[in-house]
Amino acid sequence: MELGKHKQQRLYQVWRGSNKFLFGGRLIFGPDASSLFLSAFLIIGPALGFCIKILIIIRHQMREHKSVVPWYPILIVAIVLTFLDIYFLFLTSSRDPGIVPRNTKPPECDETFELNSPSMEWVNDRTPRLRLPRTKDVLVNGHSVKVKFCDTCLLYRPPRASHCSICNNCVLRFDHHCPWVGQCIGIRNYRYFYMFITTSTILCIYVFVGSWINIVRGEGTVRKAISSDFLSDFLIIYSFVAVWFVGGLTFFHFYLISTNQTTYENFRYQYDKKENPYNKGILKNFQEVFFSKIPSSMHDFRAFVDEDEIMLTEPTDHNLMEASISSKEKIDIEMENKFGEDTGLTLPEILQNMELDGIEDDMGHNEDCKKGDSDEFVVPIERESTEATSSLKVEVGAYSEKKSDDIKSE
Repeated sequence: MELGKHKQQRLYQVWRGSNKFLFGGRLIFGPDASSLFLSAFLIIGPALGFCIKILIIIRHQMREHKSVVPWYPILIVAIVLTFLDIYFLFLTSSRDPGIVPRNTKPPECDETFELNSPSMEWVNDRTPRLRLPRTKDVLVNGHSVKVKFCDTCLLYRPPRASHCSICNNCVLRFDHHCPWVGQCIGIRNYRYFYMFITTSTILCIYVFVGSWINIVRGEGTVRKAISSDFLSDFLIIYSFVAVWFVGGLTFFHFYLISTNQTTYENFRYQYDKKENPYNKGILKNFQEVFFSKIPSSMHDFRAFVDEDEIMLTEPTDHNLMEASISSKEKIDIEMENKFGEDTGLTLPEILQNMELDGIEDDMGHNEDCKKGDSDEFVVPIERESTEATSSLKVEVGAYSEKKSDDIKSE
């Protein structure tokens, strides 16, 4: 390979999340996409059994020269519901749920707050100088909403976004990570997810009622029919149990849509105790979910990227950061590392654990007093580093004199 050329790969091939891709990055799944086979089996299996039962009835009716016209619509409806259920399941699990593009480097210095306050936290280990507030206030529909900084994606998450620890991505309008579909549920696939669970509920009710009809219309008593028609018995029990799960989930998300909440927000923020800034009314909330345009994906997973540049992004930023650190700041960082090796604690942790009540009481209301108090955190470190350096020079000098005396005596 020539030196001037870089190895070109597509975005999905160097993707930093935990997703799985098929067909050259055209389909994106979660890391637990294998659960799709189980979900599909739980849908197709009972539906196939119900269709087989209807076909047996049709064949029996034809042998006895009875009308089979009413049974064909029942069979067709069952097939259509099953197809729609699998179709919505596939759309939910194979789409980009709304992944937020992550940054390859921390925010610029003008976006940070380089303060000596122990209340500020490190961004991450790669940028020990940069300190950012963990949360930042933004206005949403006239309400103040807190957004958090994501250490993994190196950005402030947009409102309603959250980082999925399973997929390792920040997702817009994050609802939850569904293990049954093996994908995050976000702004781009929530509509299909709700259609999936709704269709599953309708299919369960349809199979339950149809199986009961098969038993009731059987020859003899209902008890005799139950004891002889094992397939219908199984379908009744299975659909009865399943409808409580998917039906309850459907009604729960119907409530969430009507109040414009996500599952994450409902469990974490509890908008029944405070006003929901996203609630627009029932009609507009449903319109937002079902009749608004789904935003385009912010990623082109098939686009070519320079793998070498991606590999070098983090070391380059780290080297640039080290180059911008002054000699005084290097001493502070080295003293922090040395102290951490001896005690197992880092300087930020020690500063955060200090009792600041007495210091705050002594602080005045003018800038000079604040500056004087803030120097209390820096001066001891400089003094300790100076004393340590002086002590080291004295020990080295004493050792050199002793060594020269030994040589002379020999």
